This record gives sequence, C-alpha cells and structure tokens, in this order.
Amino acid sequence: MAVKIRLQRYGAKKRPYYRVVATDSTSPRDGRFIEIIGTYHPIEKENVLKIDEEKAMKWLNNGAQPTDTAKSLLSKVGIIEKFAKQKLGK
Repeated sequence: MAVKIRLQRYGAKKRPYYRVVATDSTSPRDGRFIEIIGTYHPIEKENVLKIDEEKAMKWLNNGAQPTDTAKSLLSKVGIIEKFAKQKLGK
C-alpha cells in the first residue's frame, strides 16, 4: 500500500477549503483517508494553514510521498526542511 499526503477538497462552489490527509494512493481525491494531518483555507485573507507537525513527520518517516501541492504547503510550514535535516542526520 503506497501512502500519499494530499489535499481533500471541501466547501461550497467557489469557496473551497481543504484537509491535508494521509491516504492510500488508489483511493479517490475526496474518498477514504487514513489520518487527517491538517487544514488549509485559501480563501481566507491570511491563507490559514494548520498542520500537525508530529503527524506529518510520522507519515514522512514511514515513507509517505506528498503530492506537489502538499509538498509546497509542508515547506511553507517548514516540515520538509526538518524532515531533510533529520534524514541527513541519520
């Protein structure tokens, strides 16, 4: 089972908000997921982004591959950099 970290879309038409989730790569975009890692509200004035760092690091250490969009969101929070430093330190 290949695990991906990706976004699930919620919200009304033209008013999206997203959950950042760890999910099986074969499940549909808004389908089943394993764990919710965070949320992202792009419509808000400040682009509210909340990600649980411990959960994200746990999934990255277990081999989960983030999608391009999820990777850019994780790097905004600084999780990708911490993961890279941790990986180099091993």
